[in-house]
Amino acid sequence: QVQLGESGGGLVQSGGSLRLSCVASGFTFSMYVMSWYRQAPGKERELVAGISRTSGATNYADSVKGRFTISRDNAKNPVYLQMNSLKPEDTAVYYCNAAYRILNFWGLGTQVTVSS
Repeated sequence: QVQLGESGGGLVQSGGSLRLSCVASGFTFSMYVMSWYRQAPGKERELVAGISRTSGATNYADSVKGRFTISRDNAKNPVYLQMNSLKPEDTAVYYCNAAYRILNFWGLGTQVTVSS
């Protein structure tokens, strides 16, 4: 059974940091492109960051470049999102995503709230 479990969300003041983790099971983790998405109230889900299967390539939304870092550990199956210099506009539910060809899996999300 495929499972993606996010953790690390919470309430933080503007300028603070959080590290999100996503633990994956039930599929061959190293074969999947892993990404973090977020969805704020009343807005569409958007891509925050993605990382290739071998960690050789990463991509970021313009709004988080220079502040967020995505990483993965293919030996232990987590994917991380280090978030620094957080802003109130980063407030959202953050979702972990695993994608391989037509397969696409989602976690249930973790809430991040940044207070001003």
